[in-house]
Amino acid sequence: MGAEKSLNTGLAATIREGRGTTSKGTGASLKQEAEIRTKGSSLEAASGSATASAGDSPYIQVDRALKRCQYSQDALIEILHTAQETFGFLGEDTLTYIAHELKLPLSWVYGVASFYHHFNLKPQGEHSCNICMGTACFVKRAGEIVAAMEREFCVKAGETTADGKLSINIVRCLGNCGLAPMVIMDGKVHSRQTSESLLEECRKVLKG
Repeated sequence: MGAEKSLNTGLAATIREGRGTTSKGTGASLKQEAEIRTKGSSLEAASGSATASAGDSPYIQVDRALKRCQYSQDALIEILHTAQETFGFLGEDTLTYIAHELKLPLSWVYGVASFYHHFNLKPQGEHSCNICMGTACFVKRAGEIVAAMEREFCVKAGETTADGKLSINIVRCLGNCGLAPMVIMDGKVHSRQTSESLLEECRKVLKG
């Protein structure tokens, strides 16, 4: 229910699930746009005409992955990985496009993307700090680490600093509770962290 409510709130403006609508932001319109750009043809619209080259299509890599996987619904996670590698995060339009192409309910695609900590639904900063809040990490004061990071960098968990340098995220159990509390900083695992040790690591990383 939580994922569904979030979906309805965040994506209501762009989603018309189960309908063949062609309004801006829907999977159908995005597919049409990608095909037009890929073929290098022009589209006559009410406001005029637009011409785009194949290399301009933002969905070329996603389309290639879809074709390679033969549009199999079982390949959803692989397709999401490809999309994130292409765009850096999974935006509303991208999730809608993938749901349309795989003929899956958008709520299902959104649910998968929001469940796995690897996927980002918002643009990320230059550096990312993912703090585990699974049971073992929480018991060992991961919450204090989150609070210290928020105070130090003046940003709430789940957001990016104003200068775009650091994103702080809370993730689900990372699966190695014996090393709690755990943090993944720019893809590198840091075990048995404290507020002081993580702040020191972040300052070092941000200084370059």
